Amino acid sequence: MTAPASASGSGQDNNLVALSLMSGAMMIVPIMDVIAKYLSLSLPPLEVTFGRFVFQLLISLAVALMTWNLKGLRSKRPGVNYLRGILLSAAVLSFFTAVKYMPVATAISIFFVEPMILTILAALILKEKVGLRRIAAILTGLAGALIILRPSFLEIGPASLLPVLTATFFASYLLVNRLYKGTDGLLAIQFGAGLSGSIVLGVALAVGTLLGDPDYAFAVPDLNQTGFLFAIGAISFVGHGLVVSAFQRGEAALLAPLQYLEIVSATLFGYLVFGDFPDGPTWIGIALIVGSGLYITQRERALNKRRATEPAAKL
Repeated sequence: MTAPASASGSGQDNNLVALSLMSGAMMIVPIMDVIAKYLSLSLPPLEVTFGRFVFQLLISLAVALMTWNLKGLRSKRPGVNYLRGILLSAAVLSFFTAVKYMPVATAISIFFVEPMILTILAALILKEKVGLRRIAAILTGLAGALIILRPSFLEIGPASLLPVLTATFFASYLLVNRLYKGTDGLLAIQFGAGLSGSIVLGVALAVGTLLGDPDYAFAVPDLNQTGFLFAIGAISFVGHGLVVSAFQRGEAALLAPLQYLEIVSATLFGYLVFGDFPDGPTWIGIALIVGSGLYITQRERALNKRRATEPAAKL
């Protein structure tokens, strides 16, 4: 009788730690987006994104050196890891460009159509079956995005669609993770993403500088701007580490809904720094997106359980 109670307590403790880690990550990650919005007032978003990945790369290297773990930087599937980094850098660039033109909370809210896009991509590429209820959830979430986009599109034009592009790139990133489940450690993932992102974005920044385009050309950052770029890289590194640690300790279905805390923290920081606050229709759109995302997450959990029990049933 004692052993089951102990195991249950341990599981509950792990879930509590995981919930704390995930909540912490969702509260600090929007700070990175707010800093990116602030920097985009004086630096091209491409340069801000480049700085984010460069400092992520340097922080990963520094942690490996300080822990005498240079081997931990080595990836077992470098090609896949670098592809992840390219997709992630494209997603971040799209998002950092978006927050230059629109409130952070609005951009993050639209970005959360990502579970719907991932479901569509999984159906098209992985041939996963999508039932009528999930199709209804996808359409509901997209309707919520359209409600949020309505005033933004009238005010800033096609740039308001950048969070949707962000969601598409990030969904593709997650799809690659699903296709190539690896055993790389956190340092290898962070280092690989930082390296590939720095290379791709560095080349793009060099081309923009040669062409003399002010929106893509390198501008020498001052000490204050460099400090903020370092902060973005550090928050990215820490935030990713907290999320990975949370999912290592807790149940995915328990943690997934907490990602929507990001909307709350983004709204708070966006209001404190820029005075931005979503209007009534935007909150309705947010509610539709969050509700659809939660339903899709729940359906995915149920389907995974069914897949896990099917082989046992056949035996």
